[in-house]
Amino acid sequence: MKSQEETLEEWCRTLLQAFELEDVDVDINEILAVAGVAAHSVVRPAAPLTTFIAGFAAGMASGTGQANDATSMGAALKLARELAKQYSEPAGTEPAKAADPAHGTDAE
Repeated sequence: MKSQEETLEEWCRTLLQAFELEDVDVDINEILAVAGVAAHSVVRPAAPLTTFIAGFAAGMASGTGQANDATSMGAALKLARELAKQYSEPAGTEPAKAADPAHGTDAE
């Protein structure tokens, strides 16, 4: 019987192959960690929504040549994690700056 980790790795490879993205390196643990933050800081259904939107943003940045895949994914996941954490913070805290996926830094 396969472990959960083995199953997720296999499923990830299957999805990447189906979408013709075999060359894309996916950090499954980081994606699951961001989903966990969203689920606990916002509401459970925020997990898939957050990871989908972060992935879409990363794909747009990569697809338009703003940044390579790794930089785009890193910046999108970082921003999604920060926003999810801040969502549950008390009112009056300063919101996160939008990350620039092309450079992996905060936008000016």
